[in-house]
Amino acid sequence: MLSTAIFPGRYVQGEQAISVLGKETSRQGKNALILCDPYVYMNLLDEIHLGMGEDIEYHIQKFSGECSNQEINRLKLIAKKQNCDVIIGVGGGKTLDTAKAVAYLYGTKSVIVPTIASTDAPCSALSVIYTPDGHFNQYLLLPQSPDVVIVDTQLIAEAPARFLVSGMGDAFATWFEAEDCRRKGGKNMTGNAGSMTAYYMAKLCHDTLLEYGKMAKTSCEQHVVIPAFDCIVEANILLSGIGYESGGLAAAHAIHNGLTVMEPTHQFWHGEKMAIGLQVMMFLEDRPASQIDRVFDFCQSIGLPIRLTDIGLEDISDEDLMHIAKAACADGETIHTEATEVSPAGVFAALKFANSEGERRKSPTLKNRF
Repeated sequence: MLSTAIFPGRYVQGEQAISVLGKETSRQGKNALILCDPYVYMNLLDEIHLGMGEDIEYHIQKFSGECSNQEINRLKLIAKKQNCDVIIGVGGGKTLDTAKAVAYLYGTKSVIVPTIASTDAPCSALSVIYTPDGHFNQYLLLPQSPDVVIVDTQLIAEAPARFLVSGMGDAFATWFEAEDCRRKGGKNMTGNAGSMTAYYMAKLCHDTLLEYGKMAKTSCEQHVVIPAFDCIVEANILLSGIGYESGGLAAAHAIHNGLTVMEPTHQFWHGEKMAIGLQVMMFLEDRPASQIDRVFDFCQSIGLPIRLTDIGLEDISDEDLMHIAKAACADGETIHTEATEVSPAGVFAALKFANSEGERRKSPTLKNRF
């Protein structure tokens, strides 16, 4: 049996890492298209100019806000017009996914600079494509991970702690899903089994979150970088990225995708919805009570959502819950890596039960466990 693991070509992390942007880019090409998310475009262009220096030509474009086929095609035309040979993405997950997609479809190298640690998108050979109005559309599988990932921890520490917490929600699902795939012989994002390295990195991601998550959140709230913060940034971006991609995905991601069909969830971050997806997965798979407690306790301890109200779905109807469940079970979704047969009815039941457990935990008057 073949096993496959994929990694970014080069990973650079530390305070002031953006200062080597030009140096690292020059290893890949001589004419760059730099895609900046709106915040970066308004606030960090001076840092980008200083980091790029004068030895490489570059052109800056503002990201439209959605990783859609329309935005990807717009940027491909600009890259072609400017004769760019490397694409740089600076910003959040959707900006980075767009930059990776443009680099692949246009046939150039990619340099990725996350300014928040809210997802594991920076290191992955994957772009999640949405419709222009924010609905999940498709996964675009890329032939390789980014050529360079540059993570400036001071920039990330300046961002609101909610982003870091969201990244922990995304990363926390990594080991559970990878372990499912390992035990059940499931395939990872390459179509092969994961490697021993990938599974151990997923477990290290899990252990790092439990050890340093609360301290890292406090560090981010104070906008300072301490070793615990460094560890969580690496867990959110590198360990989670390799762990999910080379370990494999399961029900939590599919449930997240189902949740995106509901318009109110669009104002919430990927990792916040992933936390709900993981909690639902616990009941869908009939996990041990001790493991369920660990998931809910960790999510509560760092302020992740634990009930549907927390992601905008207050007083949701059974009809809408079934709509989510059916979307989670769509053909091709990662929920079908589960060892047992899954169905919309089963996901519907797990959604309702996980939500009731979250409500119980939020209510001081309800003491009985499930």
